Amino acid sequence: MVTKEEIFKAVSTVNDPEVGFNLVEMGLIYDAMCDENYNAKVIMTLSTKACPLHQMIVQWVEEAVLREIETIQNVEVEVVWEPAWNISMASDEVKRKLSGM
Repeated sequence: MVTKEEIFKAVSTVNDPEVGFNLVEMGLIYDAMCDENYNAKVIMTLSTKACPLHQMIVQWVEEAVLREIETIQNVEVEVVWEPAWNISMASDEVKRKLSGM
C-alpha cells in the first residue's frame, strides 16, 4: 500500500507557477490516500478560486503521482474550497520568502 507521505512527496515535485514553491510547502495539499487497488486520491485547494491554471495544476498533480509512484494505477484529484487557503497554511520558509517579496 502506498502511504500518504509517499503521495505528498510525489506531489511536492509540482511547483506553483506563480510563486515557484511546491504545492505541498504552499499548504495547498490537504490530504492523500491510496486504496488496496492502488487508486490514489489527492484532496487539495488552490490559492484562489479564480486561478487561471486550475485544470493544468490538477493535471500536473495527477501526472506527478503516476510518474513518481510506479504502483499507482489511477489518480483522482479533488479540489475543495473549504477550508479556504491562506498564507498561514504554508511552510515557515514559504511564509518568510513571500513576506519579503
